[in-house]
Amino acid sequence: MSQSKKKNILVGDIGNTETKIFFRNNKIEKKIVLKSNEIIYSKIKSKVLFLKKFNIKDKAVFCSVVPSNFKIIKKVFERELKIKIIELKNIYKNKIIKLKVDKKQIGSDRLANAISVFNKKNNFIVVDFGTATTFDVVIRDVYWGGIIAPGVNLSLKNLISKAELIPKINLNKTNIVIGKNTKQAVVSGFYWGYSGLIEKIILKISKITKKNFKIILTGGLAHLFKTNISFKVLVDKNLTIKGLIKAHKILNK
Repeated sequence: MSQSKKKNILVGDIGNTETKIFFRNNKIEKKIVLKSNEIIYSKIKSKVLFLKKFNIKDKAVFCSVVPSNFKIIKKVFERELKIKIIELKNIYKNKIIKLKVDKKQIGSDRLANAISVFNKKNNFIVVDFGTATTFDVVIRDVYWGGIIAPGVNLSLKNLISKAELIPKINLNKTNIVIGKNTKQAVVSGFYWGYSGLIEKIILKISKITKKNFKIILTGGLAHLFKTNISFKVLVDKNLTIKGLIKAHKILNK
């Protein structure tokens, strides 16, 4: 078996809603998913202590938008497992991907998405349906930056919490545009409203850059909008983890 197949892959995505830790070697593949508001030292330790038997020498690569949770997870890995964690946004100097953004303010989750798709032939727009709805523009092997809009679920929950007469609603696909009751009206507003937002922003990016793009949707609600915009799109809910794995392989050559 080649050395590359024996290499352990350990990466993590610390988000506002969920934290995902992914491990793979030649024998097993394991994904740990935790609610980000429940991150405590003892819980992380209990979930990852099994990694100790693999004697991992390579640096783990994480992206994080929650510094306090990253600090806890980093402490667990370094104290309990003797594994060093590198945060993705701190390794741009390794030139994994060229950047045309403010390096101090780049979100490492968005950087992971950009790393996942970039090549020297194609242009990409990645739309990530997370706590925020983000658009990231990758032109060949250069990350140009992007757009941050309010997240779909975050906006919906905020509306429900502020408006007493609006019931709890889970967003789903709908063919209804003009609602006949409150629920139909809210679902229509969010479904068609965000569809319009996505399409308009993609059109604007294409017009400004004068480029054609491959469109990739990722995040929890990506599947809802796959067939509802006029562009051909690909849905890949594991895009962020794939970007981290790609960075891990480059950094641990």
